[in-house]
Amino acid sequence: GESPSSALKNPPVRRNAPPRSRVLSMGGAKHTLARPLLHHSNPPWPPPRAPLAGRRCHLSRTPLRPNLTWEGTRPRAPGAPASSRSKALLGRLALALKAQRVGEAWAAFDALRASGALLPSQALVAGLITASSYSSGARLLPRAYGLALALWRRRPDLLHYDSLARLALTLARAQMAEPAATVLRIMLECGKLPPPPLWSSAISHLARTPAGSHLASAILIELCECFLRCPASSKRSKMTKPDTTLFNLVLDSCLRFGSPLKAQQVIDLMPKVGVVADASSIVAIARVYEMNGHRDDLRRLKPPVDSASSVLLDRHYQQFYDCLLSLHLKFNDIEAAGGLVLDLYRRRSESGTKRAVGKPCMVQVGSGNLKTGCKMLVEPTLLRHDFVVEPECHSGLIVFTNGRLVLSHKAVAKLVDGYIRHGKVRELSELLVSIHKVVGTLVEASLSTDVIVACVELGWLQTAHDILDDMESAGDAAPEAMYALLLMAYCKRNLLGEAKVLLRQMREGGLLVNLSDEKAISLCLSGELPVNRNVFHGTNLVGGSCLAEFLDKEAGEDESGVHLTYEFNSSIFFFCKARMMDDAMKTFRRMQERKVQATVQTFSHLINGYSSLEMYREITILWGEVKRRLEVGILPADRDLLECLLWNFIRGGYFERVMEIVCYMENCDMHADKWKFKREFLKLHKHLYRNLSISNARTDAQSKRLEHVKALRKWVGIDRVKGSN
Repeated sequence: GESPSSALKNPPVRRNAPPRSRVLSMGGAKHTLARPLLHHSNPPWPPPRAPLAGRRCHLSRTPLRPNLTWEGTRPRAPGAPASSRSKALLGRLALALKAQRVGEAWAAFDALRASGALLPSQALVAGLITASSYSSGARLLPRAYGLALALWRRRPDLLHYDSLARLALTLARAQMAEPAATVLRIMLECGKLPPPPLWSSAISHLARTPAGSHLASAILIELCECFLRCPASSKRSKMTKPDTTLFNLVLDSCLRFGSPLKAQQVIDLMPKVGVVADASSIVAIARVYEMNGHRDDLRRLKPPVDSASSVLLDRHYQQFYDCLLSLHLKFNDIEAAGGLVLDLYRRRSESGTKRAVGKPCMVQVGSGNLKTGCKMLVEPTLLRHDFVVEPECHSGLIVFTNGRLVLSHKAVAKLVDGYIRHGKVRELSELLVSIHKVVGTLVEASLSTDVIVACVELGWLQTAHDILDDMESAGDAAPEAMYALLLMAYCKRNLLGEAKVLLRQMREGGLLVNLSDEKAISLCLSGELPVNRNVFHGTNLVGGSCLAEFLDKEAGEDESGVHLTYEFNSSIFFFCKARMMDDAMKTFRRMQERKVQATVQTFSHLINGYSSLEMYREITILWGEVKRRLEVGILPADRDLLECLLWNFIRGGYFERVMEIVCYMENCDMHADKWKFKREFLKLHKHLYRNLSISNARTDAQSKRLEHVKALRKWVGIDRVKGSN
């Protein structure tokens, strides 16, 4: 009935108690088992008697007596004697594990610790963690996790990679993202590396939730950093090199949960690590480039993709061409968009012939004129069975029908609207004629007829007339029904002068040669003009074709500022990669002068550029720009951007700015990877103000800085347990 506080003041006398000098201590302070044995960046784990969410997990089934100690500062000497009770408990633990009685094993382990004896061997500890990981008991998995954390902090020599790997995989399967990520990071830091396939297995489960995806990408980046630090011929290098499947899993999860900035970091690591980009990688990379506006990088992937052959690959690369066409249109590059469309129709015409099989080749990642650029090996025909991206068209511009890639009505509408806005009707006509010649069938002539019908239904009669004239001049005259349709539209709008000009052209082509102008106009108004209407089969001339509806919608949207945003961002990105920050900021100011709204990508490019030069003060100025836009709601709150700012401010020592971002992220209920920030803080500012209090500050500025440092240490978890840092 004695309370824990009274037990601490008056510890009971025990026989065979270990000497007081053997009590675990750190920083001159003694620690009992009532205190947590490890402080880490993740939130405290819940107790085993409660539901798994929201409570602290102890290392034993019942709360440990506060007057008992754990002698775990160093391993037992080979010849060190053990008490008979300790031997009995060790034997009981071994037998319970052998019989798979996990509850009895934990009871023996708790009794062993309560007796003050040395810890079990590595094999027994590994067996206990493994058995708890595979047990059906809901309370045992968090206990195994807590034990692994404590041992990592105090006795990492007792941890084994196999038991940690099983624990991490089980936690990931149970969707315990932070505990699973913590165990994976422990393995990475301790050098207890599992077989390479485990990384993919664990991350495949982690990447199913937004928080898990965020942690999975961070772990992959840390894994790549570890690999790049190792000698190429070392065993550690072979164990830490991530494979293509691992990159594909992380890229796909970043795309699903809207983290294009994090995905870009992952892509930049692929050529450095030497990973081969397969067909799935290429599609994922294309989607990331499309979201970030990196059109030049995406263009470099087109030649190897064009060389890939087969119906399966055509269907797979639907997303690639969709992303590339979308970027051409966003950059307002209508000529490039038209060229891509023509290439797609040529690809269709060659589908029945033997095409060159795509071979592995090197593709430049980043600008070839910059030292920061590097080359990545791509295999466009390599479509792995262990990971396949589901073909789906995100922009809805390219569709896969009857074994071929075709333009959707949305894509045709954007293309036609772009040509008309630029006053390039002749170029539009040339494109339609070229497509007709490439395909060479009457069925494919429906593209040109659909365009003419849509223009007529929207009242763009002069545009339709120009297309008819251009096609006739190119020797590829449109069907006679198109002329009749335009003639009827002229007559209904009482544009008789234009109608007579069109009638003259029709007679020169051998149409309506026996009818006078008045008779032809009369028949048009009555709907009895004698023309061949078979070409209208499947087209709704009365209610308007589907293309006309899309074209009307496109014409009503004002996207004049979109292409300016992409063009400015592209220039800023180039200057930042080249570390030409003065030019980048001049471009940013021009962007502001022209009232073009900066995006998340704009600030990401600028922050990364300044970060590469360690110009953290300039980043604080950018944070002011970002904060103002966040407050008025013209910039979306992006976790990757905020974490990038947070990381740079920790490196630069701007702790007040750090806590501003921390408060904002907490208010927005954003998950923050505290492990990463804790590691960065300890690497650069481990002993900063560690033993000072606010009363030691001489000025108000020092007092505030000390307060912010203390708040940061508490947030990442360094000061949660006294002496644990």
